[in-house]
Amino acid sequence: MSDLETLRSRIEKTTLQMLELLNERGSIAQEIGKLKEMQGVKRFDPVQERKLLNLLADHNKGPFSTATVQHIFKQIFKASLELQEDDHRQALLVSRKKKADDTIVEVNGEKIGDGQTYFIMGPCAVESYDQVKAVGKALKNNGLKLLRGGAFKPRTSPYDFQGLGLDGLKILRQVADEEGLAVVSEILNPYDMEAALDYVDIIQIGARNMQNFELLKVAGAVKKPVLLKRGLAATIEEFMYAAEYIHAQGNSEIILCERGIRTYEKATRNTLDISAVPILKKETHLPVVVDVTHSTGRKDLLLPATRAAIAIGADAVMAEVHPDPAVALSDSAQQMDIAQFNEYMDDVKTFAKKIQKETADV
Repeated sequence: MSDLETLRSRIEKTTLQMLELLNERGSIAQEIGKLKEMQGVKRFDPVQERKLLNLLADHNKGPFSTATVQHIFKQIFKASLELQEDDHRQALLVSRKKKADDTIVEVNGEKIGDGQTYFIMGPCAVESYDQVKAVGKALKNNGLKLLRGGAFKPRTSPYDFQGLGLDGLKILRQVADEEGLAVVSEILNPYDMEAALDYVDIIQIGARNMQNFELLKVAGAVKKPVLLKRGLAATIEEFMYAAEYIHAQGNSEIILCERGIRTYEKATRNTLDISAVPILKKETHLPVVVDVTHSTGRKDLLLPATRAAIAIGADAVMAEVHPDPAVALSDSAQQMDIAQFNEYMDDVKTFAKKIQKETADV
């Protein structure tokens, strides 16, 4: 062997030795992460990192400069921390790595998460029996089985319509029973949960309550599916942890709902994070819904937003319908009337079938 080949051979051998040591260090870091999790200690420890950097400076004899060595090891420290965080995420009950198969939530014959597209429709707020009845008939005529409606309404202004409360849930239940529908409605207060169970088939937890941990725990203790909406400015990781609160209490029937996040953009009510759908479906085993009404706040964008949601893999789409939006007590500008709803459904059902056929042919 030439001198160059000899040196290259030594480089290769040293590189493999470094790899072995690096992986050994990574395994130790994972063990440290597990211990810190058990102790409730933060994984990042700046004091320990500074101690290691000083140790490197004291023992470095070149040829690399101390600054270079410290830079390289900072990357190793960062990678080790990410390794600990990955381990923690993999341990989540809602994680795809914890359960490889898709969770399917079956309600009223609708198997949300089975690869088909479902629709959850209804008024923003329950106002009267006649109002909900008109919408319920429209849903039934379009072959839908999931009726949404707000009985308890969290409003930004304390002077806006707050909903009919338990009376609103009773109206939803009556119409649902008459039209063969299931009820999806939001519960705001843990103390209302027990009473609501007699009327609601899917418990909705709204964006403003995504991190209401006591409410999440109560929802996790009941035997009803939960539709959890993403918070106004919540990261996907925070969204997953909120779902974990529910799952950890024993309720695995969770549906995640992307409803837009708050950004500086004013053209829409919120900014629809459409990329959240495939990310959530990759990172979790839970079905994902897109609320096109609250994300856009514009009737003229409901159809394209719905198409986008279906095309990217959403398991269901949620939107709002009102017999006469002009006189609605809340969010009148963003609700479809029944004629618009019928046209909308004709389009999106055709589009959904087309996407499913194209997907099956791939």
